[in-house]
Amino acid sequence: MFRKVLVANRAAVADRVIRALRELGIPSVAVYSEADAALPYWKSADEAYLLGPAAAQASYLNQAAILNVARECGADALHPGYGFLSENADFADAVEAAGMTFIGPSPSLIRQLGHKTQARDLMRRHGMPMTRSSAVLSDADDLRQAANDLGFPLLIKPAGGGGGIGMLPIRGPQDIESSWQQARALAQRCFAQPDLYVEQLIEAPRHIEFQFLADRYGGVRCIFERDCSTQRRHQKVLEEAPAPGLDRTVVADMAARLEGILSALKYNVIGTVEMLYTPQSGFVFLEVNTRLQVEHAVTEAVTGIDLVHAQIRLAAGERISAVLPETISLSGHAVEARVYAEDPVRFLPSPGLLKAFDPPSGPGIRVETGYCSGVKVSSYYDPMLAKVIAHGDTRDQALDRLAVALSSFRIEGVKNNIPFLQQALANPDFRRGQLSTAMVERIQTMACAA
Repeated sequence: MFRKVLVANRAAVADRVIRALRELGIPSVAVYSEADAALPYWKSADEAYLLGPAAAQASYLNQAAILNVARECGADALHPGYGFLSENADFADAVEAAGMTFIGPSPSLIRQLGHKTQARDLMRRHGMPMTRSSAVLSDADDLRQAANDLGFPLLIKPAGGGGGIGMLPIRGPQDIESSWQQARALAQRCFAQPDLYVEQLIEAPRHIEFQFLADRYGGVRCIFERDCSTQRRHQKVLEEAPAPGLDRTVVADMAARLEGILSALKYNVIGTVEMLYTPQSGFVFLEVNTRLQVEHAVTEAVTGIDLVHAQIRLAAGERISAVLPETISLSGHAVEARVYAEDPVRFLPSPGLLKAFDPPSGPGIRVETGYCSGVKVSSYYDPMLAKVIAHGDTRDQALDRLAVALSSFRIEGVKNNIPFLQQALANPDFRRGQLSTAMVERIQTMACAA
Protein backbone atom coordinates (compact mmCIF):
# COMPACT_ATOMS: atom_id res chain seq x y z
CA MET A 1 0.00 0.00 0.00
CA PHE A 2 1.05 3.62 -0.38
CA ARG A 3 3.10 5.47 2.25
CA LYS A 4 1.59 8.91 1.60
CA VAL A 5 -0.85 10.24 -1.01
CA LEU A 6 -1.20 13.78 -2.33
CA VAL A 7 -4.75 14.77 -3.30
CA ALA A 8 -4.47 17.09 -6.30
CA ASN A 9 -7.92 18.65 -6.10
CA ARG A 10 -10.23 20.74 -3.95
CA ALA A 11 -13.55 20.97 -2.10
CA ALA A 12 -15.94 17.99 -2.05
CA VAL A 13 -13.81 15.48 -3.95
CA ALA A 14 -10.67 16.32 -1.98
CA ASP A 15 -12.58 15.89 1.27
CA ARG A 16 -13.96 12.56 0.00
CA VAL A 17 -10.53 11.19 -0.95
CA ILE A 18 -8.89 12.42 2.25
CA ARG A 19 -11.57 10.58 4.25
CA ALA A 20 -10.96 7.37 2.27
CA LEU A 21 -7.21 7.60 2.83
CA ARG A 22 -7.75 8.07 6.57
CA GLU A 23 -10.00 5.00 6.64
CA LEU A 24 -7.29 3.00 4.86
CA GLY A 25 -4.62 4.24 7.28
CA ILE A 26 -2.71 6.18 4.61
CA PRO A 27 -1.37 9.68 5.43
CA SER A 28 -2.87 12.35 3.16
CA VAL A 29 -1.55 15.61 1.74
CA ALA A 30 -3.95 18.36 0.67
CA VAL A 31 -3.29 21.37 -1.53
CA TYR A 32 -5.23 24.61 -1.74
CA SER A 33 -5.21 27.93 -3.57
CA GLU A 34 -5.32 31.39 -2.04
CA ALA A 35 -9.06 31.48 -2.83
CA ASP A 36 -9.59 28.28 -0.82
CA ALA A 37 -7.46 29.23 2.18
CA ALA A 38 -10.49 29.40 4.48
CA LEU A 39 -12.26 26.26 3.21
CA PRO A 40 -12.42 23.34 5.65
CA TYR A 41 -11.63 20.41 3.32
CA TRP A 42 -7.82 20.65 3.48
CA LYS A 43 -7.73 20.98 7.26
CA SER A 44 -8.67 17.31 7.70
CA ALA A 45 -5.55 16.14 5.84
CA ASP A 46 -2.35 15.14 7.64
CA GLU A 47 -0.45 17.83 5.74
CA ALA A 48 -1.53 20.77 3.59
CA TYR A 49 0.31 23.14 1.27
CA LEU A 50 -0.57 26.38 -0.48
CA LEU A 51 -0.32 25.90 -4.25
CA GLY A 52 -0.65 29.45 -5.52
CA PRO A 53 -3.07 32.20 -6.54
CA ALA A 54 -6.79 31.69 -7.10
CA ALA A 55 -6.72 31.17 -10.86
CA ALA A 56 -6.84 27.45 -11.67
CA GLN A 57 -3.93 27.75 -14.11
CA ALA A 58 -1.78 29.06 -11.26
CA SER A 59 -2.94 26.47 -8.72
CA TYR A 60 -4.95 23.30 -9.41
CA LEU A 61 -3.81 23.13 -13.04
CA ASN A 62 -0.21 24.09 -12.24
CA GLN A 63 1.48 20.75 -12.84
CA ALA A 64 4.95 21.93 -11.79
CA ALA A 65 3.69 23.32 -8.48
CA ILE A 66 1.74 20.15 -7.66
CA LEU A 67 4.69 17.90 -8.47
CA ASN A 68 7.02 20.09 -6.39
CA VAL A 69 4.72 19.73 -3.37
CA ALA A 70 4.52 15.96 -3.92
CA ARG A 71 8.31 15.66 -3.98
CA GLU A 72 8.83 17.92 -0.96
CA CYS A 73 6.33 16.05 1.22
CA GLY A 74 7.56 12.60 0.15
CA ALA A 75 4.32 11.36 -1.39
CA ASP A 76 4.62 8.11 -3.33
CA ALA A 77 1.20 8.42 -5.00
CA LEU A 78 -1.17 11.10 -6.26
CA HIS A 79 -4.97 11.02 -6.43
CA PRO A 80 -6.32 13.47 -9.04
CA GLY A 81 -10.00 13.46 -7.97
CA TYR A 82 -12.23 14.51 -10.87
CA GLY A 83 -11.97 17.52 -13.15
CA PHE A 84 -8.78 19.59 -13.33
CA LEU A 85 -5.89 17.20 -14.17
CA SER A 86 -7.70 13.90 -13.59
CA GLU A 87 -7.81 13.00 -17.31
CA ASN A 88 -4.58 14.68 -18.39
CA ALA A 89 -2.32 11.97 -19.81
CA ASP A 90 0.75 14.23 -19.85
CA PHE A 91 0.29 14.94 -16.14
CA ALA A 92 -0.15 11.24 -15.37
CA ASP A 93 3.08 10.59 -17.27
CA ALA A 94 4.85 13.31 -15.28
CA VAL A 95 3.61 11.81 -11.98
CA GLU A 96 4.99 8.41 -12.92
CA ALA A 97 8.24 9.94 -14.24
CA ALA A 98 8.68 11.52 -10.81
CA GLY A 99 8.57 8.04 -9.25
CA MET A 100 5.00 8.20 -7.94
CA THR A 101 1.86 6.24 -8.75
CA PHE A 102 -0.99 8.03 -10.51
CA ILE A 103 -4.17 6.72 -8.85
CA GLY A 104 -6.11 6.26 -12.06
CA PRO A 105 -5.85 4.41 -15.36
CA SER A 106 -2.50 4.13 -17.12
CA PRO A 107 -1.44 7.30 -19.00
CA SER A 108 -1.63 5.42 -22.31
CA LEU A 109 -5.29 4.56 -21.65
CA ILE A 110 -6.10 8.13 -20.66
CA ARG A 111 -4.48 9.32 -23.88
CA GLN A 112 -6.25 6.72 -26.05
CA LEU A 113 -9.67 7.32 -24.59
CA GLY A 114 -9.44 11.01 -23.72
CA HIS A 115 -9.53 12.21 -27.32
CA LYS A 116 -13.14 11.66 -28.31
CA THR A 117 -12.71 10.82 -32.01
CA GLN A 118 -9.84 8.43 -31.26
CA ALA A 119 -11.89 6.81 -28.50
CA ARG A 120 -14.84 6.38 -30.87
CA ASP A 121 -12.60 4.80 -33.51
CA LEU A 122 -11.12 2.45 -30.92
CA MET A 123 -14.46 1.40 -29.43
CA ARG A 124 -16.01 1.01 -32.90
CA ARG A 125 -13.25 -1.47 -33.80
CA HIS A 126 -14.28 -3.47 -30.73
CA GLY A 127 -17.88 -3.63 -31.90
CA MET A 128 -19.45 -0.88 -29.82
CA PRO A 129 -22.73 0.47 -31.26
CA MET A 130 -22.62 4.21 -31.90
CA THR A 131 -24.03 6.99 -34.02
CA ARG A 132 -22.25 8.12 -37.17
CA SER A 133 -19.71 10.89 -36.63
CA SER A 134 -16.96 12.85 -38.36
CA ALA A 135 -13.21 12.92 -37.95
CA VAL A 136 -11.62 16.03 -36.44
CA LEU A 137 -12.73 19.06 -38.45
CA SER A 138 -10.31 21.65 -39.86
CA ASP A 139 -12.68 24.55 -40.43
CA ALA A 140 -16.30 25.53 -41.03
CA ASP A 141 -16.11 24.20 -44.59
CA ASP A 142 -15.18 20.79 -43.18
CA LEU A 143 -18.20 21.08 -40.91
CA ARG A 144 -20.46 21.81 -43.90
CA GLN A 145 -19.16 18.75 -45.68
CA ALA A 146 -19.67 16.59 -42.59
CA ALA A 147 -23.23 17.90 -42.32
CA ASN A 148 -23.85 16.93 -45.95
CA ASP A 149 -22.51 13.43 -45.26
CA LEU A 150 -24.26 12.83 -41.93
CA GLY A 151 -27.43 14.90 -42.20
CA PHE A 152 -29.09 17.11 -39.59
CA PRO A 153 -29.55 17.37 -36.65
CA LEU A 154 -25.95 17.20 -35.42
CA LEU A 155 -24.04 17.86 -32.22
CA ILE A 156 -20.67 19.62 -32.43
CA LYS A 157 -18.31 18.62 -29.62
CA PRO A 158 -14.73 19.23 -28.42
CA ALA A 159 -12.55 16.22 -29.22
CA GLY A 160 -10.22 16.86 -26.30
CA GLY A 161 -12.60 17.55 -23.42
CA GLY A 162 -15.79 16.51 -21.71
CA GLY A 163 -18.20 17.50 -18.97
CA GLY A 164 -20.74 18.74 -21.49
CA ILE A 165 -18.66 21.87 -22.14
CA GLY A 166 -18.68 23.23 -25.70
CA MET A 167 -21.39 20.89 -27.01
CA LEU A 168 -23.83 22.67 -29.34
CA PRO A 169 -26.72 21.39 -31.48
CA ILE A 170 -26.69 22.14 -35.21
CA ARG A 171 -30.21 21.83 -36.61
CA GLY A 172 -29.61 23.24 -40.06
CA PRO A 173 -27.15 25.06 -42.39
CA GLN A 174 -27.94 28.38 -40.69
CA ASP A 175 -26.28 27.16 -37.46
CA ILE A 176 -22.97 26.04 -38.96
CA GLU A 177 -20.87 29.21 -38.85
CA SER A 178 -21.97 30.42 -35.41
CA SER A 179 -21.73 26.93 -33.86
CA TRP A 180 -18.24 26.45 -35.28
CA GLN A 181 -16.97 29.75 -33.89
CA GLN A 182 -18.58 29.32 -30.47
CA ALA A 183 -17.57 25.68 -29.97
CA ARG A 184 -14.00 26.31 -31.11
CA ALA A 185 -13.58 29.23 -28.70
CA LEU A 186 -14.98 27.17 -25.80
CA ALA A 187 -12.77 24.17 -26.60
CA GLN A 188 -9.65 26.34 -26.74
CA ARG A 189 -10.48 28.21 -23.54
CA CYS A 190 -11.58 25.21 -21.47
CA PHE A 191 -9.31 22.44 -22.75
CA ALA A 192 -6.42 24.29 -24.51
CA GLN A 193 -7.34 22.01 -27.41
CA PRO A 194 -9.47 23.43 -30.27
CA ASP A 195 -10.20 20.13 -32.06
CA LEU A 196 -13.89 19.66 -32.87
CA TYR A 197 -16.00 16.93 -34.43
CA VAL A 198 -19.70 16.31 -35.04
CA GLU A 199 -21.92 13.33 -34.43
CA GLN A 200 -25.54 12.60 -35.20
CA LEU A 201 -27.81 14.11 -32.58
CA ILE A 202 -30.21 11.73 -30.83
CA GLU A 203 -33.15 13.80 -29.65
CA ALA A 204 -34.07 13.43 -25.96
CA PRO A 205 -32.26 10.15 -25.17
CA ARG A 206 -31.54 8.80 -21.73
CA HIS A 207 -27.97 9.17 -20.51
CA ILE A 208 -26.89 5.89 -18.91
CA GLU A 209 -23.38 5.22 -17.63
CA PHE A 210 -21.72 1.99 -16.54
CA GLN A 211 -19.27 2.03 -13.62
CA PHE A 212 -16.13 -0.11 -13.91
CA LEU A 213 -13.28 -1.18 -11.67
CA ALA A 214 -10.28 -3.08 -13.01
CA ASP A 215 -6.92 -4.36 -11.85
CA ARG A 216 -3.59 -4.34 -13.65
CA TYR A 217 -3.85 -8.06 -14.51
CA GLY A 218 -6.85 -8.13 -16.86
CA GLY A 219 -9.62 -8.35 -14.29
CA VAL A 220 -12.59 -6.05 -15.04
CA ARG A 221 -15.89 -5.74 -13.15
CA CYS A 222 -18.95 -3.66 -13.94
CA ILE A 223 -20.53 -2.19 -10.80
CA PHE A 224 -23.97 -1.65 -12.34
CA GLU A 225 -25.20 1.55 -13.99
CA ARG A 226 -26.46 5.06 -13.25
CA ASP A 227 -29.04 7.24 -14.97
CA CYS A 228 -27.71 10.77 -15.47
CA SER A 229 -30.34 12.07 -17.87
CA THR A 230 -31.41 15.14 -15.88
CA GLN A 231 -28.96 17.77 -17.11
CA ARG A 232 -28.73 21.50 -17.65
CA ARG A 233 -26.36 22.76 -20.36
CA HIS A 234 -25.33 19.11 -20.93
CA GLN A 235 -24.14 18.94 -17.30
CA LYS A 236 -25.71 16.56 -14.80
CA VAL A 237 -27.76 17.80 -11.85
CA LEU A 238 -29.63 14.66 -10.70
CA GLU A 239 -28.24 11.13 -10.93
CA GLU A 240 -29.59 7.82 -9.70
CA ALA A 241 -28.84 4.14 -9.45
CA PRO A 242 -30.05 1.82 -10.75
CA ALA A 243 -31.53 3.31 -13.92
CA PRO A 244 -35.31 3.20 -13.42
CA GLY A 245 -37.58 1.33 -15.79
CA LEU A 246 -34.93 -0.41 -17.90
CA ASP A 247 -35.05 -4.13 -18.62
CA ARG A 248 -32.43 -5.59 -16.26
CA THR A 249 -31.54 -8.29 -18.80
CA VAL A 250 -30.76 -5.65 -21.45
CA VAL A 251 -28.62 -3.72 -18.93
CA ALA A 252 -26.77 -6.86 -17.82
CA ASP A 253 -26.06 -7.87 -21.43
CA MET A 254 -24.54 -4.46 -22.19
CA ALA A 255 -22.50 -4.56 -18.97
CA ALA A 256 -21.07 -7.97 -19.90
CA ARG A 257 -20.26 -6.73 -23.40
CA LEU A 258 -18.44 -3.72 -22.00
CA GLU A 259 -16.51 -5.89 -19.55
CA GLY A 260 -15.20 -7.90 -22.49
CA ILE A 261 -14.18 -4.81 -24.44
CA LEU A 262 -12.41 -3.16 -21.50
CA SER A 263 -10.63 -6.40 -20.66
CA ALA A 264 -9.39 -6.61 -24.26
CA LEU A 265 -8.13 -3.01 -23.94
CA LYS A 266 -6.33 -3.97 -20.69
CA TYR A 267 -8.23 -1.22 -18.93
CA ASN A 268 -7.23 -0.64 -15.31
CA VAL A 269 -8.17 0.98 -11.98
CA ILE A 270 -11.45 2.95 -12.49
CA GLY A 271 -13.61 4.39 -15.24
CA THR A 272 -17.09 4.91 -16.60
CA VAL A 273 -18.50 4.14 -20.04
CA GLU A 274 -21.19 6.66 -20.91
CA MET A 275 -24.00 5.63 -23.25
CA LEU A 276 -27.12 7.12 -24.77
CA TYR A 277 -30.28 5.04 -24.80
CA THR A 278 -33.64 5.10 -26.54
CA PRO A 279 -36.01 2.17 -27.00
CA GLN A 280 -35.52 2.54 -30.76
CA SER A 281 -31.71 2.74 -30.88
CA GLY A 282 -30.86 0.75 -27.77
CA PHE A 283 -27.51 1.66 -26.21
CA VAL A 284 -25.04 3.72 -28.27
CA PHE A 285 -21.55 4.71 -27.17
CA LEU A 286 -20.87 8.25 -25.98
CA GLU A 287 -17.46 8.34 -24.27
CA VAL A 288 -15.22 6.84 -21.61
CA ASN A 289 -14.38 8.84 -18.48
CA THR A 290 -11.01 7.64 -17.20
CA ARG A 291 -11.54 8.79 -13.61
CA LEU A 292 -13.76 8.74 -10.56
CA GLN A 293 -17.14 10.32 -11.33
CA VAL A 294 -18.87 13.08 -9.37
CA GLU A 295 -21.91 10.81 -8.97
CA HIS A 296 -20.04 7.75 -7.68
CA ALA A 297 -21.83 7.89 -4.32
CA VAL A 298 -25.16 6.60 -5.67
CA THR A 299 -23.40 3.42 -6.82
CA GLU A 300 -21.78 3.09 -3.41
CA ALA A 301 -25.18 3.47 -1.74
CA VAL A 302 -26.86 0.66 -3.68
CA THR A 303 -23.93 -1.78 -3.69
CA GLY A 304 -22.04 -1.18 -0.45
CA ILE A 305 -18.81 -0.92 -2.48
CA ASP A 306 -16.53 1.98 -1.53
CA LEU A 307 -15.32 3.01 -4.98
CA VAL A 308 -12.58 5.32 -3.68
CA HIS A 309 -11.15 2.60 -1.42
CA ALA A 310 -11.24 0.24 -4.41
CA GLN A 311 -9.62 2.79 -6.73
CA ILE A 312 -6.72 3.31 -4.32
CA ARG A 313 -6.19 -0.40 -3.68
CA LEU A 314 -6.32 -1.30 -7.39
CA ALA A 315 -3.85 1.46 -8.22
CA ALA A 316 -1.55 0.02 -5.54
CA GLY A 317 -1.50 -3.29 -7.44
CA GLU A 318 -4.12 -5.41 -5.68
CA ARG A 319 -6.15 -7.88 -7.71
CA ILE A 320 -9.82 -7.20 -8.22
CA SER A 321 -10.69 -10.56 -6.65
CA ALA A 322 -9.17 -9.27 -3.38
CA VAL A 323 -10.86 -5.86 -3.61
CA LEU A 324 -14.43 -6.85 -4.57
CA PRO A 325 -16.71 -9.62 -3.30
CA GLU A 326 -17.52 -12.42 -5.73
CA THR A 327 -21.17 -11.33 -5.91
CA ILE A 328 -22.37 -7.74 -5.83
CA SER A 329 -26.09 -7.17 -5.43
CA LEU A 330 -28.28 -4.11 -5.73
CA SER A 331 -29.88 -2.86 -2.53
CA GLY A 332 -32.67 -0.32 -2.92
CA HIS A 333 -32.35 2.92 -4.87
CA ALA A 334 -30.21 6.05 -4.54
CA VAL A 335 -30.53 9.56 -5.98
CA GLU A 336 -27.99 12.37 -5.90
CA ALA A 337 -28.66 16.10 -6.26
CA ARG A 338 -25.85 18.49 -7.12
CA VAL A 339 -26.36 21.70 -5.16
CA TYR A 340 -24.84 24.69 -6.97
CA ALA A 341 -24.29 28.32 -6.09
CA GLU A 342 -26.25 29.51 -9.08
CA ASP A 343 -29.42 31.22 -10.19
CA PRO A 344 -32.10 28.47 -10.16
CA VAL A 345 -33.76 29.76 -13.33
CA ARG A 346 -30.93 30.90 -15.61
CA PHE A 347 -28.30 28.54 -14.10
CA LEU A 348 -25.70 31.32 -13.92
CA PRO A 349 -23.03 31.10 -11.16
CA SER A 350 -23.65 33.06 -7.94
CA PRO A 351 -20.32 33.49 -6.15
CA GLY A 352 -20.11 35.26 -2.81
CA LEU A 353 -19.96 34.83 0.96
CA LEU A 354 -21.75 31.83 2.50
CA LYS A 355 -23.36 33.61 5.44
CA ALA A 356 -25.00 30.34 6.45
CA PHE A 357 -24.35 26.80 5.24
CA ASP A 358 -26.13 24.07 7.15
CA PRO A 359 -26.34 20.75 5.22
CA PRO A 360 -29.14 18.28 5.98
CA SER A 361 -28.94 14.94 7.74
CA GLY A 362 -31.30 12.08 8.46
CA PRO A 363 -31.98 8.42 7.62
CA GLY A 364 -30.49 7.46 4.27
CA ILE A 365 -28.93 10.91 3.71
CA ARG A 366 -25.27 11.51 2.87
CA VAL A 367 -23.71 14.89 2.05
CA GLU A 368 -20.39 15.50 0.31
CA THR A 369 -19.06 19.06 0.49
CA GLY A 370 -15.95 21.16 0.91
CA TYR A 371 -17.69 24.27 2.29
CA CYS A 372 -18.92 25.67 5.60
CA SER A 373 -20.51 28.86 6.89
CA GLY A 374 -18.42 32.00 6.67
CA VAL A 375 -16.35 31.10 3.60
CA LYS A 376 -16.50 32.48 0.09
CA VAL A 377 -17.67 30.70 -3.04
CA SER A 378 -15.06 31.69 -5.60
CA SER A 379 -15.83 32.70 -9.17
CA TYR A 380 -12.68 30.87 -10.27
CA TYR A 381 -14.05 27.33 -9.96
CA ASP A 382 -17.11 25.18 -10.61
CA PRO A 383 -19.90 26.52 -8.35
CA MET A 384 -20.96 23.14 -6.92
CA LEU A 385 -21.44 23.51 -3.17
CA ALA A 386 -22.43 20.00 -2.21
CA LYS A 387 -23.84 16.67 -3.31
CA VAL A 388 -26.83 15.36 -1.38
CA ILE A 389 -27.34 11.62 -1.75
CA ALA A 390 -30.51 9.87 -0.60
CA HIS A 391 -30.86 6.09 -0.32
CA GLY A 392 -34.08 4.19 0.23
CA ASP A 393 -35.61 0.75 -0.10
CA THR A 394 -37.51 2.01 -3.16
CA ARG A 395 -37.08 4.83 -5.66
CA ASP A 396 -40.07 6.67 -4.23
CA GLN A 397 -38.60 6.51 -0.74
CA ALA A 398 -35.23 7.79 -1.98
CA LEU A 399 -36.90 10.68 -3.84
CA ASP A 400 -39.01 11.58 -0.82
CA ARG A 401 -35.96 11.54 1.45
CA LEU A 402 -34.02 13.72 -0.98
CA ALA A 403 -36.86 16.24 -1.22
CA VAL A 404 -37.09 16.51 2.57
CA ALA A 405 -33.30 16.85 2.87
CA LEU A 406 -33.14 19.63 0.29
CA SER A 407 -35.98 21.51 1.97
CA SER A 408 -33.95 21.58 5.19
CA PHE A 409 -30.64 22.58 3.54
CA ARG A 410 -29.98 26.12 4.82
CA ILE A 411 -27.90 28.27 2.47
CA GLU A 412 -27.68 32.06 2.85
CA GLY A 413 -25.55 34.64 1.07
CA VAL A 414 -25.57 33.14 -2.44
CA LYS A 415 -28.30 32.02 -4.78
CA ASN A 416 -28.63 28.25 -5.14
CA ASN A 417 -30.43 25.75 -7.37
CA ILE A 418 -32.44 23.98 -4.66
CA PRO A 419 -35.73 25.51 -5.89
CA PHE A 420 -35.09 23.97 -9.31
CA LEU A 421 -34.14 20.61 -7.78
CA GLN A 422 -37.38 20.61 -5.81
CA GLN A 423 -39.32 21.34 -9.01
CA ALA A 424 -37.62 18.41 -10.70
CA LEU A 425 -38.31 16.02 -7.83
CA ALA A 426 -41.99 16.99 -7.85
CA ASN A 427 -42.36 16.70 -11.62
CA PRO A 428 -44.84 13.89 -12.51
CA ASP A 429 -42.72 12.61 -15.43
CA PHE A 430 -39.61 12.52 -13.25
CA ARG A 431 -41.46 10.73 -10.48
CA ARG A 432 -42.64 8.12 -12.99
CA GLY A 433 -39.07 7.59 -14.21
CA GLN A 434 -39.82 8.96 -17.68
CA LEU A 435 -36.35 10.46 -17.96
CA SER A 436 -34.43 12.03 -20.85
CA THR A 437 -31.84 14.71 -21.48
CA ALA A 438 -34.77 17.03 -22.35
CA MET A 439 -36.13 16.75 -18.80
CA VAL A 440 -34.87 20.16 -17.61
CA GLU A 441 -36.49 21.97 -20.54
CA ARG A 442 -39.75 20.14 -19.83
CA ILE A 443 -39.62 21.11 -16.16
CA GLN A 444 -38.92 24.75 -16.98
CA THR A 445 -41.71 24.84 -19.57
CA MET A 446 -44.21 23.40 -17.09
CA ALA A 447 -43.07 25.87 -14.40
CA CYS A 448 -43.55 28.82 -16.78
CA ALA A 449 -46.98 27.55 -17.83
CA ALA A 450 -48.04 27.31 -14.19
